[in-house]
Amino acid sequence: MDPKQQALEQIRAIAAQHGITQEDLSNPHTPGVPTPAPVVVTPSITPSEFHHVGIAEVIYYIGGAIVCVGIGIFVYQNWNTLAFPTKMMATLGAAIAAYIVGVLFGSKPSLEGPSNAFYLISAIVMPIGLFVVFDNAHMNIGSSGVQAVISAILFVMYTASYTIFRKPVFMLFSIIFGTWLFNSSTSYLLDQNAAIDPQKFTQYRALASGAAYILLGMSFAKGKLAPLSGALYGFGSLGFLGAALALGGWQPRQDMLWELMYPVFVFGILYLSVYMKSKSFLTFGTIFLMVYIFKITAEYFTEGLGWPLSLVIAGLLMIGVGYTSVTLNKKYIKTV
Repeated sequence: MDPKQQALEQIRAIAAQHGITQEDLSNPHTPGVPTPAPVVVTPSITPSEFHHVGIAEVIYYIGGAIVCVGIGIFVYQNWNTLAFPTKMMATLGAAIAAYIVGVLFGSKPSLEGPSNAFYLISAIVMPIGLFVVFDNAHMNIGSSGVQAVISAILFVMYTASYTIFRKPVFMLFSIIFGTWLFNSSTSYLLDQNAAIDPQKFTQYRALASGAAYILLGMSFAKGKLAPLSGALYGFGSLGFLGAALALGGWQPRQDMLWELMYPVFVFGILYLSVYMKSKSFLTFGTIFLMVYIFKITAEYFTEGLGWPLSLVIAGLLMIGVGYTSVTLNKKYIKTV
């Protein structure tokens, strides 16, 4: 007998044994038979729709940047002829107006993109307006002290804006101006102490900034601020690993402690790439591991093995690093 026919005969026999009729099978509310859960079909979003939204947002931001460039050129070209009230209205006034328009647009979800563009205009032009005000007060706007005050004003403003409106764009500006505040305030402290080595100080500052970015990105990994994590991981890895590499120095003035610790930092970043499923960590970890291999090879193996053989060894090691990076991406990170 055909296997299909045999299966049907068995089903009929079981139905007859338990008294199941055709009416029972056709009735979805038969007692004792659980009603299947409704299937919820969510509307699919095609890649073309993602592409359309991305292009629209890019156009908004480009438009905002062009507005900022226009304001900057206008003020620069007419700096000596414009009165202070005109300068202030063209810069600080324009920034405040752009901020207000952004708030008004932001109340409607359909205008979220233009709203962010006006916030961008405000964030770029606002520092220029504050520089105009401090310059009119005959303060040295190039000094780290004045820049610390301006960045502090902007940091407080955008942190308060995020607290009130809960928009990721305000957190982004808070991080940018917070970084400026950290750099300018520490530069002010550096100016007051001539005994500090400026180069080492800058390297340690970059190291601290990079670590802070990485920790912020990890804290934002889930929730509304998750889109900021990728950029924070990238800039954090760049600052942290770049500063750690610079602190290691170069022969004959290298710092052995930093050179020995550097592989720990790099492999720590590579581990985070798997743990956090981040391509930013993987990319920068791989790049800096290759740079470290080339640096160590050039420092310690060119004399004993010769420059050509050292390059061959470094090249083979880089191939291995590249293969490992691709494998990690395919196995642990890539989700598509």
